[in-house]
Amino acid sequence: MTVPIALYPTPEQFQELLAAPDDGPVVMVNLLRFKDGAGEDEYRVYAEKMVAFVASKGGRLIWSGRVDSQVIGAGGGDFHMVGLVEYPSRKAFVEIAMDPFVQEIGAHRAAGLEGQWLLATTTTDV
Repeated sequence: MTVPIALYPTPEQFQELLAAPDDGPVVMVNLLRFKDGAGEDEYRVYAEKMVAFVASKGGRLIWSGRVDSQVIGAGGGDFHMVGLVEYPSRKAFVEIAMDPFVQEIGAHRAAGLEGQWLLATTTTDV
């Protein structure tokens, strides 16, 4: 792989997330790489439960799809799927991520993912 990916944020990345302004929704861009074999199937078990849980907390899955080519830049070919998930706020994201239910279903996530990038994004007036 050409792009370093991980399963969990570093302490510094987590602190950066918490230090950013929390005045509105945050969209998490999930770039996912699955393990060989049943990785995608395992991740789908996690994702189905996670999407329902996020919705119960006021968030939503905006879109998900397969990466089939890279048009500009390098490293995108290291990922298999992209998902956009909106959370009401960064605080809500952290509360959801730390919930015991998410820790429980996280076994499927760990079994399915080789790694990921997770980018926190906010709306701009461009």
